[in-house]
Amino acid sequence: MDYKDMKFKVWHGCDRGLCHQGCGRQDRQLNTFDWLADVPGNNQTTDLVEVQFKNTRKGYYHNVNNLDLKKGDVVAVEANPGHDIGVVTLTGRLVRLQIKKSSCVKSPDDIKRVYRLAKEVDMQKFHEAKAREHTTMIESRQIAKGLGLKMKIGDVEYQGDGNKAIFYYIADERVDFRQLIKDLAAAFHVRIEMKQIGARQEAGRIGGTGPCGRELCCATWMKNFSSVSTTAARFQDISLNPTKLAGMCAKLKCCLNYEVDNYVEASRKLPSREVILQTMDGEYHLFKTDILSGQCTYSTDKNLASNLETISAERAKEIIDMNRRGEKPLSLMEDGKAKPVKQSADLLAGADISRFDKTKKHRKNNQPRGNGGQQTGRPTRDNRRNQREQRGAQEGRRPQYPNRRTNGNGSRPTQQRQDHGTARHNNEIKQPQQTGKSQE
Repeated sequence: MDYKDMKFKVWHGCDRGLCHQGCGRQDRQLNTFDWLADVPGNNQTTDLVEVQFKNTRKGYYHNVNNLDLKKGDVVAVEANPGHDIGVVTLTGRLVRLQIKKSSCVKSPDDIKRVYRLAKEVDMQKFHEAKAREHTTMIESRQIAKGLGLKMKIGDVEYQGDGNKAIFYYIADERVDFRQLIKDLAAAFHVRIEMKQIGARQEAGRIGGTGPCGRELCCATWMKNFSSVSTTAARFQDISLNPTKLAGMCAKLKCCLNYEVDNYVEASRKLPSREVILQTMDGEYHLFKTDILSGQCTYSTDKNLASNLETISAERAKEIIDMNRRGEKPLSLMEDGKAKPVKQSADLLAGADISRFDKTKKHRKNNQPRGNGGQQTGRPTRDNRRNQREQRGAQEGRRPQYPNRRTNGNGSRPTQQRQDHGTARHNNEIKQPQQTGKSQE
């Protein structure tokens, strides 16, 4: 294929890992990938469109005016009372499938109409209404606290025209907020609607990143929340650590239910923990299992990890059938052979233990050191003695060791060295006096 004359189009406007048409032109939560966006005539199959408002709130409307709507267009839709401003997130055939999964549409009469594409006047009112949301939420919390209500107002959403405000609150018990509605209407002069949400819905509206490194499921694609219990964690052999099992909403993670069915089905193929395997080597107790790979680890001790052996679930069931017939295999191995005896390895076998000893080099006293046979560095003992005697002879002093005798090789006999040790000490004491006389 020749790529030189082809014209390439650079797609843009991508965010959250989105493409240009299928799921692009949108940076909002609960994004839906429209894999039929490039199919010709997809928008003509139905006049239904999906419109998203603040955070995760979505609605479905009829395009009665046959507007050429695309994903990302800002439209004004019918509301009660007035109109609201939202963003088109889905068009075509997939909208019908989304309505079936959604719980907000209970009857066809609940589906309202799309008025028009948003004008500049509509956007000005919309931005003015959005600017009041934060201050309204702070004041509403103070009013609820003054009434002593056990509830938390998590978010406030104004309608596009500013005539209505939705207050999202969280409460563990039933709350009588009739007086609260009156006080809020008197304070903000708008129509009040109270909507209760759970902790998971609040986390989806706020958004964030989970411990897996991805965006929260409740903020990207999950709409219906099912109950999660610690039983799902037990089926998957997950440690019951509350800090690891809890998500950003402080509830059990919704992803615990994703793979629990596969674990339940795979666990049925594993042997029971109560069954003891009997072999010629001894009895083995089930210590741990790898559910997905079907591997079982057995121990000779019921409570401790001793002499662990890992076999497949099929081999374990085979041994159980043999035990029921009164037979015992030689070992847990697959081929039924006896387990080889492990011999301790000698780490020093064939090694010389003196390989780390350092050889000491002895040097003779009269051997000169340095280059070329010349004496360098510190002089030897005999040389120092000769130098002292020469200096004393020049100064007219008597030698320090007059009674010292040497052998032919210049070394002093051992016996004489021991006999004259005291005399040498006396001479060393008298030396300063003799030196003084000679100087005089």
